[in-house]
Amino acid sequence: MFTGIVQLNAPVVSVIKRSGLLHVALELGEAFVIGLERGASVAVDGVCLTALDIKGGRVAFDVMQETLEKTSLSSLAIGRRVNVERSTRFGDEVGGHVVSGHVTGVGEIIDVRQSENNQVVTFRVPQTWMKYILPKGFIALDGASLTIVDVDRVNNTFTVALIPETLRLTTFGWKREGDRVNVEIDSRTQSIVDTVESYLEQRRSV
Repeated sequence: MFTGIVQLNAPVVSVIKRSGLLHVALELGEAFVIGLERGASVAVDGVCLTALDIKGGRVAFDVMQETLEKTSLSSLAIGRRVNVERSTRFGDEVGGHVVSGHVTGVGEIIDVRQSENNQVVTFRVPQTWMKYILPKGFIALDGASLTIVDVDRVNNTFTVALIPETLRLTTFGWKREGDRVNVEIDSRTQSIVDTVESYLEQRRSV
């Protein structure tokens, strides 16, 4: 489990294509990996991956074909920076919201508006997801827990506002129109919406 509070953005230092998977190494820094063991879960751009080789501050992961097909990790390249969060431990503060690291799919940035002290970004996602995306609700984008500002159900878009601290800690400061991001719908919102829809459907069939 993760909280959606990105701890750092880190560079990709190695990408090796193998049959059915991508072997990727990140430079996380020795301080960040203290206590990190092989087999631990780490969120990379919002995708839960398993830590494999750990050498100094460098950590390697395997990204399987299923994940490559459903997330933006298929476009990983040396030099690209990614959002990273270690898994939550019992007793840790949950500063964002509960994030599983099981990405719903990929959305696209269609507009970036920069002002003096914040940045407003508009995303487009598949129409079937929009019923779970609510103003002031939670959503995880590339692993970052963010609050939804506005929702446009006609164009299947929503906006979020990013403060300077979020831009500093995450990769959103480099994002541009056309970039793809991993989207994880809030599981509690999805459960409530699906339950209500199921109940209403049963009522209509009585």
